[in-house]
Formats: sequence, structure tokens, C-alpha cells
Amino acid sequence: MAIKSKANQSQGMLMFTLTASKQLFAIGTLKVREIVPFSVATQIPYSHHHVIGTVTIRELNVPVIDMPAAIGFRPIQPEEYNDCYLIVTDCLRTVVAFMVRGIEKIIDCNWRHIEPSPTTAGKDVFVTGITRYEEKIVQMLDVELLLSKIYPPSESARIPILTDVEREKLKTLNILLVDDSSIARKQLADALDSINIPYRICTHGIEALQMMREVAAQGKAIDLLVSDIEMPGLDGYELAFETQNNPELSHAYIILHTSLSSEICLERAKQVGAHEALEKFNAGDLIKAMLRGAAKIQPNHFMTT
Repeated sequence: MAIKSKANQSQGMLMFTLTASKQLFAIGTLKVREIVPFSVATQIPYSHHHVIGTVTIRELNVPVIDMPAAIGFRPIQPEEYNDCYLIVTDCLRTVVAFMVRGIEKIIDCNWRHIEPSPTTAGKDVFVTGITRYEEKIVQMLDVELLLSKIYPPSESARIPILTDVEREKLKTLNILLVDDSSIARKQLADALDSINIPYRICTHGIEALQMMREVAAQGKAIDLLVSDIEMPGLDGYELAFETQNNPELSHAYIILHTSLSSEICLERAKQVGAHEALEKFNAGDLIKAMLRGAAKIQPNHFMTT
């Protein structure tokens, strides 16, 4: 499918190594606050076994996570620490430092050129997409999934509270959830499953746009679109732009959500036609946004409190 959009989104990609074989991994630079050499960490009693301690960075105590160990590779040994680097990230409202064996470089990257991770890879894999750089394979890591394994979300963040009237109104809408992160899809699905709200779900933007076109042609246009921003193939900004500029799809109330703690991301979401932009992940905030969408779609039949 050829995708053309004025919402041209290209962001940097930080490449690094986790193993002795120098296999390349990466995360988007919007998640990165800074990169610093390893410094001695203070151990934390009863912390997760992949958290080696905390370091003070710009007067902030930041937990240090052994990234190779966290995704299943050989843990970094204490004698290797001085040769390692810390990637300080701000994701899911949490600032952490991922310890990696080596930093390669930052390159420009267009998310449309990143291939989604194959479905045959299985569940709970830490790779959301694959791209290539100078004939080498680069695996994009699912930082959200990694963090959720170390800092499981609280029960209150997963289960929203809804009145019977609100639930019944949402149940009449066609809802589409889109996210390339397996943990984010599970969080979204669990939130709606817990209140018995039906939905469709897609793993990336191109799949979502195709589905929206197909169901619109069947007279069942999507009412509420809840999409991640950072996705391979077609990102959330472009998906929102394409939706708003297609008369058959523009009926949809668009909610973009991101793991990034960045006002820039939220402002840009509004610029491309999204009605709301939220930071991941609070089920209550999401449901309130969906109720506001329902009120706009059904103004004569529905009011939120």
C-alpha cells in the first residue's frame, strides 16, 4: 500500500549493542534524555534483580537497569561496568537508565521504513520492529514491555470505573485500538475487557488504515480510534492525518497516546488532527477521553459527568 502524507515524521534512532557479537539494537531518540558513561551505582535492597542500583544524574536519583539481562542476554558483569554506558530514558512517566555494552551512533530514521516484528516471533518479545543500517539488521526494542516487566502497572491503572449508562453508550461504538507494543495492546485490551466494551485491534498503522477503509466500505465506520504515536510503517501522526483527510473516515474521534513524556508530541498530535493526546498508561484517563469522544459523536444522546 502506497502511503503519501504531509505529516512527514522522521525521528532519530539511537543504536547500541548489548552482546559481545555487536548485534545492533535501537530505540527512538524521543525517549532518550541523555547518554552518560557508567558511574558507580548504589544498591537498593529488595529491588528487581535486573536493577543494579541507582545513580545520581543532574540531582535526580535514577534506577539503573541491566538491559541485556532484562531482555534475556548474558548479564553485564561488574568487571565490565566501567566500559558501559547509561541511556537515560523518560518513558511511561518513569525516568530510568538502561546500561548497555556499547553506543554505536544516532541516525535519522523514517518509521515507514521499519518493518513490524514478525507475528511468528511469539508473544512478549521485546522487539517491535526491524530495519537495516549499512546492510546490518537493527532491532527496535519495546521499552514499554521491558519496563512493565520490572515495574508492573498498578491495578488502579488497569481497571477503569464506569457507570452502566456510560458503558452502554461506549458499547454501541466501533472502537479501534492500534499499538505496536505487545504490552500496550494488552493494557488497552484488558482495560476494555474489564468493562465489557467490544473493540478491534491492530498492531501497526498501515494495518489500521486498511481496516478502517474496509469497515467504512461496509457501512461500519470506526467511531473511536485509539492509536500509539511511535509505530513502524505508518506512525500515529500520519494515521491521524490520513483519517482526518478521508471523508469516509473523518467521522472518527481520534485519541493518540504515547509513552513519551513530551509536550512536543502532544502538540504535534493536535496539529495532525487528533482530538486528544494522552500519556500512557492510565485506564481511567483513557476511558474519560473515550467518553468525551462518545459525547461528541452522539451529542443528543450522551453526556459525561
